[in-house]
Amino acid sequence: QVQLVESGGGLVQPGSSLRLSCVVSGVKLSDFRLGWLRQAPGKKREELFCIGRTGDRHGYADAVSGRFTVSRDNAKNTAYLQMDALNPGDTARYYCALHHTRCPSVSDGFYDYWGQGTQVTVSS
Repeated sequence: QVQLVESGGGLVQPGSSLRLSCVVSGVKLSDFRLGWLRQAPGKKREELFCIGRTGDRHGYADAVSGRFTVSRDNAKNTAYLQMDALNPGDTARYYCALHHTRCPSVSDGFYDYWGQGTQVTVSS
């Protein structure tokens, strides 16, 4: 069974940093592209990044550009999202997801497998 488990979220103050992890089981991570997405209450789901099988990275959200960094460690079947300079606008539930297809040039939010997400709340 394919499982994705996110962790690392929490309640932090503006300007803080968090590193989210996504542990994948049931499949070989190197066979998939991996996405990081988020959804805030009452708002549309937003695709942040996609990282391909060969390590190519694509960013889709200007709001996190320069502050968030995506990476993957195929040997550990784990992906990461490093989040710096957090602000209240980053408050959302964050998800990782998998799909066989390479990352698209333009965000499409199309993934086959999803984790349950981890909550990030940024507040003073």
